[in-house]
This record gives sequence, C-alpha cells and structure tokens, in this order.
Amino acid sequence: MLNFINNNVLKGYFSTDMAIDLGTANTLIYVRGQGIVLNEPSVVAIRQDGGPNGKKVIQQVGLAAKQMLGRTPGNITAIRPMKDGVIADFTVTEQMLKHFIKKVNPPRLFSANPRIVICVPYGSTQVERRAIREAAYGAGARKVELIEEPMAAAIGANLPVEEATGSMVVDIGGGTTEVGVISLGGIVYSNSVRVGGDKFDEAIINYIRRNYGMLIGEVTAELIKKEIGSAFPGSEVREMEVKGRNLAEGIPRSFTISSNEILEALTDPLNSIISAVKSALEHTLPELGADIAEKGMVLTGGGALLRDIDRLLMEETGLSVIIAEDPLTCVVRGSGIALENMDQLVGVFASD
Repeated sequence: MLNFINNNVLKGYFSTDMAIDLGTANTLIYVRGQGIVLNEPSVVAIRQDGGPNGKKVIQQVGLAAKQMLGRTPGNITAIRPMKDGVIADFTVTEQMLKHFIKKVNPPRLFSANPRIVICVPYGSTQVERRAIREAAYGAGARKVELIEEPMAAAIGANLPVEEATGSMVVDIGGGTTEVGVISLGGIVYSNSVRVGGDKFDEAIINYIRRNYGMLIGEVTAELIKKEIGSAFPGSEVREMEVKGRNLAEGIPRSFTISSNEILEALTDPLNSIISAVKSALEHTLPELGADIAEKGMVLTGGGALLRDIDRLLMEETGLSVIIAEDPLTCVVRGSGIALENMDQLVGVFASD
C-alpha cells in the first residue's frame, strides 16, 4: 500500500499535466491535482525596439498587458492574439502560452514535459485546430489532446454526458457562442456562432458613437456591460456616468447612459445567440428534445453573467434555463475533469 502511494506521489511530482482554456478574452489553466491555478486575460504587450523594422520583444503578458490596452506609447502595442476562439497571431499565441505554462509550472530538476488538454471551438476548422495543437507543442507540451468547448462546458457543469439522455449547453465566451446537445459521451448536434462578449462590447461602442457622438474604448465598453448591461427589460433602470471623447469637439467629455439604452445596443448580438439556440433545438432528435424539455438548458461562459440573459432565453424558447455554478471557469473545469479521467473518458476528446 505504502509503495503504491509513493509511486503515485512520484508520478504527481514529475508530471504537471494541465488543461488549458485558451479563450479569446481569458486564458485559464487547470493543473492536475491542484485545480485552477491561472486565470489571466489573453493579451500580450509587444515592444518594438529600434524603429519599424526593429526587433519585437514581449513586454507584458496577461493582466499587466490588459491594463495597457488603448494606453500604449508608439513603440508598444497591446494585442489579443486570439480572435473568435481561434489563433489570429500564431507566434504571439505560442509565446503567451509559453509564458503562462512557465508561470504555473516553473522548470525544475527531473520535471517532465506536461501532457496538455486544450479547448477548441466546435466550429473551428482543421487548420485552426492544427495551429492550436502546434502552439501547445511549441510551448513545451509532451502530448496534446483537444476537447471541444460544448463537451468541456457540459462536463464542467456536471451534466450527465455519459448517459443516454440529452443535455443542452450554451457556452457564451468572448469570441464565440457554442450551443451543444450531448448524449452518450458525444456531441449529437452543435452550432457555433462567432458572437460573444467581444461583440457585446463592440455593439456598445457603436451605439454610443451613433447616439451620443462619443468615442469610448474597449475597456470602458466592458465596464459598462458589467455594470449596467442587461439582456431583458427590468423594472429597475440603472444609470452610469461614462467618460469618452466627443467626436465633434475632439475633447474628453462625460455623459450618463442607462441600462435600457445598453439593452437596445445589445439587441443584434443577443438575437444571433437566440437564433443559434433555436436552430439547435430544431435539429435535435425528438427523444433528446424531450429530455431537454424536461431538464432545460445550462448556460456557461462569461456571457452567462450578463444580467437576465437566462430570462431572455426562457422567454424565447419556453424552456427552463439554468446558469451553471461559476460559469466563467466551467470550460476549464470540464477539461480538467477530462484530464484527470483521461483513460475513462477517451471518447470526449476531438480529433483534428
């Protein structure tokens, strides 16, 4: 018995296998036996030395880089290397992954390269999946397994994915919304639309520019969404003072905006999410549809934190809607469970 425990301790010591949710907005890392150890924005600040053709050096990664968004001098650019859940800038993504992996798994004597489970959007192409796999190998992985986001979200939300019963999950991330119907350890139907938290921010920026003649940045738009954003008309109208640049005068000004206006601004991206959910329900087999009608659907991802989004989907579909516990970390927790039970849950991993 003691020998068995020693073996396990040694195995755990040498191998720091991890699950990574490489998101458009945030990157989360789950280490086997430790849980979630990192949750940072997917932002990288790059400094260019010696003019336009000079050497590019990574200045900051994660939270420190996000605080630089929209505030950088000429020779530093803060970029988000992930767009719509897939890699937009391969080199920078690889460097960002390297940085995060080193942060949670500092190099030490006798340490083995980790096995990594990494999430991909269901609608991602073969090329996009290969790019994510290559970036993980480039960042020092020994073996890379891919798991599709709806499956990871369902496992993280404790849905009975292995049973012969239909479960529906709606994962609203930063770049994509994934709607999945899952049964018997596989995805029966899934739909991925490139609408998420980023599109909400964009819609708020455009609305304020159109209606107020004011220009605001991404960071301010995200703050407005979190503070007074809502997906369904409520009895209470909340207001917020916002500062931005007046386009006509070119001078910074402050103005007040209400939650009803933000609701109006978010109409288009919310309609895209409703259409994706309805489309998934239309394509679901009758038996699985009956299971979903009985149990309802589960919302995960950062978008599930938008006020009253569950009420909106309830009104539109007539089904009960449950927001998962801690929706922001659902996908990475699900990937972590798949990592811990790699031998039993073989069927949940995706191929290229």
